[in-house]
Amino acid sequence: MTRIRSKALARIAASAVVLAMAAAAPVSGASVRLKDLVEFSGVRGNDLVGYGLVVGLNGTGDGIRNSPFTEETMSNILERLGVNVTGEQFRPKNVAAVFVTGALPPFSRSGGRIDVTVSTIGDAKSLLGGTLILTPMNGADGQIYAVAQGPVIAGGAAAEGAGAKVTMGVPTSGSIPAGARVEREIDFDFQNLEVLQLALRNPDFTTALKIEDAINRSVGKGVALMLDSGTVEINLGRASARSPAHLIGRIENLEVDPEQRARVVVDQRSGTIVLGAEVRISKVAVSQGNLTLRVRETPLAVQPNPFSTGGQTLVVPRTEVAVTEEPGTGLAEVSGETSLSELIEGLNALGVSPRDLIDILKAIKAAGALHAEFIVQ
Repeated sequence: MTRIRSKALARIAASAVVLAMAAAAPVSGASVRLKDLVEFSGVRGNDLVGYGLVVGLNGTGDGIRNSPFTEETMSNILERLGVNVTGEQFRPKNVAAVFVTGALPPFSRSGGRIDVTVSTIGDAKSLLGGTLILTPMNGADGQIYAVAQGPVIAGGAAAEGAGAKVTMGVPTSGSIPAGARVEREIDFDFQNLEVLQLALRNPDFTTALKIEDAINRSVGKGVALMLDSGTVEINLGRASARSPAHLIGRIENLEVDPEQRARVVVDQRSGTIVLGAEVRISKVAVSQGNLTLRVRETPLAVQPNPFSTGGQTLVVPRTEVAVTEEPGTGLAEVSGETSLSELIEGLNALGVSPRDLIDILKAIKAAGALHAEFIVQ
C-alpha cells in the first residue's frame, strides 16, 4: 500500500493533463474590483442585427441558383438607386447576402461608432476583398438603431483546384471595426433612479455580504442591502452623491475578496482538469489497473490438389484472442487532510494516464469523497 503525502510528490511524471491550480473563478483571498464582480442594473448593451449585401468579391459570392434571395435583394437595391433591372437576367458572382450583427453599448449617443460582424447566409465561398453596402441594423423591438457600411476584414483564406481544396480559418465571416454609426439612442432615465441593483455574476451569499459591507463603509451606513445571493440593492436617496453616475464612479473600484464554491472542471476531449483551491477530499483508497483485449485475424488460404477437377480455393479463418491484465498502480490511500491537487500530483507520479485520471476523479466523486461541484464538459 502506498500512502500519498505532499513530501513524496517532489518527482512528478510528465503528463498530458494540464493541471490549473487556480480556480475557475477568483480564489478566496484575492481582491477583485467591484466592477469585475457585478453588473449594474440598466447599464447593459443591446444586440442588433441586420440583413445586407457584400459586393466586390472576386468571384466568390453566392450562386444565384442556390441563393435566389441574393438576386432579389440586389434587384431591389438597384431599383431604389434608379436602375431598372425588371425582367433582366444577370448572374453576378461578386455579391453575397450576409447577416450583420453587433451590440449597442450602454449610453451610446447618436453619431457614435460600434464594431459589427458580417457572416454569409448563402453559399458564398469567401468575403475577402468585399464591401458591405448600407445596411440598417434593428433591435429586438424592430426599430433601426444603427446603420452599417464599409470594407469587410475577413480572417481566413480559401483556394481550390480541379482535384483539391484548402481552407484556412473562416473566410465566410469577417468584421468591420467601427463599421456602424449609431442613429437612434435608447431611452433610459438613469439620472432619476431611486434604487440601483447590483447583480453578481457568480451568486454567493458571502460575496454579496462583503459587497454590502464594502459599499456601506465607503458611502454610508444603510446605503447597501443584500437581497439574496445574487443581488445587492443600493438606496440612492441615502447616498451622498450628486447622481447615480457619480455613485457608481465611487464604488466600482472598491476591492472585495470574493468567495466561490469548490469546483472541479474536467474537459474529456483535451484531458484538461481545472480545480479550485477550496477543493477537499476525504480519506479514500484508490486502485487502478488496465484490462487489454487483443484480437488478431490470420486467415489461411487452402488450395485444391494439382490436376483435381471441381476443386475450389477456400479461406479458413484463424483467430487469436488474448486477454492481458496489466499491473495497476497499486492501492493508494489518501488521508483526509489531502487536497485534490496533491491527489492528482500523486497519481501522476504513479504513472496514471490522463483518461484514467479523469475516471478516477469520477469514481471518487461517486464515492462521496470529493467535496466539490464536479463539472464534465
